[in-house]
Amino acid sequence: MTPINPSTDNTPAESSATQTGDPAAARESAPIRLRPLPMGAPVRWLARGMADFRRHPSIGLFYGLCFVAMGWGLLKVYENAPAYMLALSAGFLLMGPFLCMGLYDVSMKLERGERPDFGDSLVAWESHLGQMAIFGFVLLVLEMLWGRAAMVVFAVSFDGMPDMKGSLLALLDPDNIGFIVTYLGVGAIFAGLIFAVSVISIPMMLDRQVDAITAGLTSMRLVLTQPGVMIFWGALLTALTLLAMLPGFLGLIVLGPILGHASWHAYRDAVIDETRDPDGNARG
Repeated sequence: MTPINPSTDNTPAESSATQTGDPAAARESAPIRLRPLPMGAPVRWLARGMADFRRHPSIGLFYGLCFVAMGWGLLKVYENAPAYMLALSAGFLLMGPFLCMGLYDVSMKLERGERPDFGDSLVAWESHLGQMAIFGFVLLVLEMLWGRAAMVVFAVSFDGMPDMKGSLLALLDPDNIGFIVTYLGVGAIFAGLIFAVSVISIPMMLDRQVDAITAGLTSMRLVLTQPGVMIFWGALLTALTLLAMLPGFLGLIVLGPILGHASWHAYRDAVIDETRDPDGNARG
């Protein structure tokens, strides 16, 4: 029996990539490596996101208007169920990576030196429909669970469900400290889980031929291994989005696409591209 040489015991995909010399195939077959990120990286992502938006503002403004329309839609649909609205609005904001896929497509093409096309951005999901559908369903389930948990917290804390104004006042009343801590605690758990699973998953599925499970696990691995910088990034996303929502969601017209472009750069900085930076050095 011929002994197996460990140094040449490649998988079929790795052997094929090696024989053909195809850089793209080599990247897809290689293990996904993460790059150590400095604490200041999120600020750099925002600057790059703003630069992408300024290069093609018309495309970005379209998606920004979509964010505003969805915000108004949430207010209308859930105006009679404020507990659901509060939870699902936050969940909607954390689904930004999925909703911003067209913006990722623009940033990806700008990085490659190609000219972005508005029509292409609208159908960027088309070649990844199956995996995107799986991932979107997982996020939807998590958000519905979040909404149900929020309803339970309201139900056990008050006699009857308060209206929108009453709900906001309840969250600001120090006498409701038990309710506030419980509600925010439940929200933090679900928000953290959704953020961890999705922070780089969608741009990764757009850029690479990976399945939804691999993308989600890689995203969670990034958050768990580099919690400091990712908590900072999540806090920035939350603070800037809340700020943009204050004037009737209108701030999302500009800030929404900037954050979308920035999220692409977060993915590109975090995940090493074997065809462009095999030594793992950060992008310039």
